[in-house]
Amino acid sequence: MDDLLLLVPRLPFPPNKGDKIRTWQLLLFLARRYRVHLGAFIDDKADIPHIPQVEASCTSTHFERLRPGLARMRCAGAVLRNESLSLHYYRRPAMREWVRNTVSQHGIARMVAFSSPMGQYLADYPAARRVVDFCDVDSDKWRQFAERRRWPASLMYRYEAIRLLRYEQKMAMACDAALFISKAEVNLFRRLAPEAAGRTHVLCSGVDTAFLSPKRAYDNPYPQGTQPLVFCGAMDYWPNADAATWFAQQILPGVRSKHPEVTFWIVGARPTPQVKALAALPGVSVTAAVPDVRPYIAHAVISVAPMRVARGVQTKVLEAMAMAKPVILTPPALEGIDAESGMELLLAHSADELVGMLRAALELPPASLAAIGRAARRRAEMSYGWQARLSGLAELLEDQWKMDGSARTWSGA
Repeated sequence: MDDLLLLVPRLPFPPNKGDKIRTWQLLLFLARRYRVHLGAFIDDKADIPHIPQVEASCTSTHFERLRPGLARMRCAGAVLRNESLSLHYYRRPAMREWVRNTVSQHGIARMVAFSSPMGQYLADYPAARRVVDFCDVDSDKWRQFAERRRWPASLMYRYEAIRLLRYEQKMAMACDAALFISKAEVNLFRRLAPEAAGRTHVLCSGVDTAFLSPKRAYDNPYPQGTQPLVFCGAMDYWPNADAATWFAQQILPGVRSKHPEVTFWIVGARPTPQVKALAALPGVSVTAAVPDVRPYIAHAVISVAPMRVARGVQTKVLEAMAMAKPVILTPPALEGIDAESGMELLLAHSADELVGMLRAALELPPASLAAIGRAARRRAEMSYGWQARLSGLAELLEDQWKMDGSARTWSGA
C-alpha cells in the first residue's frame, strides 16, 4: 500500500454529525487502499475522546486544537493582506510543518484535502497528485449570505465571497482534481472558473443506510399526544439557523392554526441565541446536541428542510429519506438530490405552499405518509450508498486521469 496525506478541517468523528459524515466515509474509503496520514483540527473539546477511533484507521495523525473565538480574531490579518478570511481561520504554522515533515519522511505522492481552506496546505507540493474535495462552492455561499444580511455583515460576507473565489479558482487550476458534491455545484463552479472546467468532477455524498435503519426500535423522545415535525442540523450554521427561524415564526403558526397538536423540534448542536429564543414560541422545542438523532427522525411525523439558502446536497434530507421518513422541503434543500416530488418527498415553492402542503400531509391517512417514506428509503438504498458514491475517487488518485499540462502551482489567498 502507498502512503496518502488526508487533511480535514474537523475531526471526522462521530460519523453521524454534519460534515463529519462525508469526511469519515472518505477516511474509511481511503484507509482500505492507502496508508493514511491524517491532519485535522479539533474545534470542540467534546471531540477529544473520539481521537482513538480515528487513529485506528490511520498510519499517523496530527490533531491541532482550534479555538473558534481566537481563530476569528486572527482573521483580522486577512483584511490587512486583502486575503480570504476562511484561509486565515485555518492557517497554522504547526499544521504546515507537520505536513512538510510527513511528506518528506514518507515520500507521499498522493494528497487529499477536504474543503478549500485545507487545500492551502497542498500548495508546496506540485509533484504530488493533489485532489481537493471542495464539497460546495463556498465562495457562492458567502455571496448568498451577503444578499440576505444587513450591513455591516453583508459587507464582510461580500468581501469573503470575492477573495475566496479568487483562491478557489487558483487552486482548482493547480490541483489534479476538484470535487464537488453535486452536478449543480460542478456547473456553478465551471461558470465561475471556466479555465478549470476539465478538472472538476462530481463526488456525491451518500448515507449509511445500515446505520440509518427504520427497522430498529428507538425510544420516543417526544411527548405523547403531539405530532412532531423535526428539523435537524448544526444550529450555529447560519443557513440552518435562518431556516429554523423562518419556519418557527412564519410557517408553524399557520400549520398550528388548523392542527394545534403539531410541534416543531429543532435538533442540532450549538444553537445560536436566536435559535434558543425560538423555544419561547408556542409549539417550538430546541434540543441542542443530542447523543443520537435517529430517534428524533424515527418518531417525527414529518421531517422538514425549509432552507432559504443552501449549497450542495443537504445531508439532513438524505438521512430522513434513509429513515423512511416523509420529507417536506424547499427548492434549495432539494438541489443535488435525485428524488421525485410527490412520490419520494414533497416540494413546496413558497411559504403559503409549505403551510398548505403540511396541513394536507397531516390529514393524509398514516398509510399514505408511510408510502412516501418507504419510497424515499428505496431511493436512498438505490442511489446513495457510500461505496458507489466514492468509487470514482480511486481513479482520480491514480494515473487514469490525465492532466492537461496547465500550471500546477498556486499560492496566496
